[in-house]
Amino acid sequence: MNHITFTNGDRLPMLGLGTWKADEEAVYGAVTEAVRAGYRHIDCAAIYGNEAAIGRALADLMGEGVVSREDLWITSKLWNNAHRQYDVRPALQRTLDDLQLDALDLYLIHWPVVFRADVTFPESNDGYLSLEDVPIIETWRALEACVDEGLTRHIGVSNFSAHKLADLLGHCRIRPALNQVEMHPVLQQPALKAFCDDHGIAVTAYSPLGSTDRPAAMRAEDEPDLMALDPIREIASAHDATPAQVLLAWAVNRGTVTIPKSANPGRLRENLAAAEIELTDEEMQRIRTLDQHRRLLTGAVWKGPYNLDNLWDEGA
Repeated sequence: MNHITFTNGDRLPMLGLGTWKADEEAVYGAVTEAVRAGYRHIDCAAIYGNEAAIGRALADLMGEGVVSREDLWITSKLWNNAHRQYDVRPALQRTLDDLQLDALDLYLIHWPVVFRADVTFPESNDGYLSLEDVPIIETWRALEACVDEGLTRHIGVSNFSAHKLADLLGHCRIRPALNQVEMHPVLQQPALKAFCDDHGIAVTAYSPLGSTDRPAAMRAEDEPDLMALDPIREIASAHDATPAQVLLAWAVNRGTVTIPKSANPGRLRENLAAAEIELTDEEMQRIRTLDQHRRLLTGAVWKGPYNLDNLWDEGA
């Protein structure tokens, strides 16, 4: 398994297990099966509602001697209602308690979007606060304090544009280690990836297979089926691989971490094996031509002071 190596020597496996949309029973089995199959990177988030089940799985695996804490990379994310300076540490502590861990390897700001502390998902514009009300740097300084306390080894962001990253880099004491964003062949984001590469920020590609099991309200009728794209299917045939494996191999060959979700034992092993597939320069170029800058998770769900222009800063 290839790794991203950070300046302190910590190594992040480039293929991990995603846990979004997995209920508690399913995620317990998925984490257990994945770690037994060789996964050492688990991507979590408080809002997924399943960290307690993941914690039970990790505790059982470590208790049985299947794996040690030092072997694992565990990421989680700060939800939008805990961006205030005084809310960050308690939110992280709840995640640690649920995961039954003393510290995370990586803690991310889930979205550059802020809710009132008493709101999980806003039902009206009144549930939102703006980034002027709660600037990202306020949240970030609280995260830096969590690093100082030993509650997480690294901190980073998710769903951040290059514009927002540049602003954060101009004010932070601890640089963001990673940016987790949607990336796949129809949303390749080369400019954002180049910015991250130039500034030593690792990138994790989420929804690498298109996240076709997400709620219908978050899907468009004309969405492309990533695994049905002709170049993907043809490259899969050439490698005696599945289209899903080619999509994952593309992410890893491109130098990005990726976190597919599965609870199927056979699929888990196929996904892990995809990290070892080496695509040719010609194959990577064929996939490069598929880019449509097409977001599948647009962020249109957020309202109040947020819109697609100021969320992604496409014109900044």
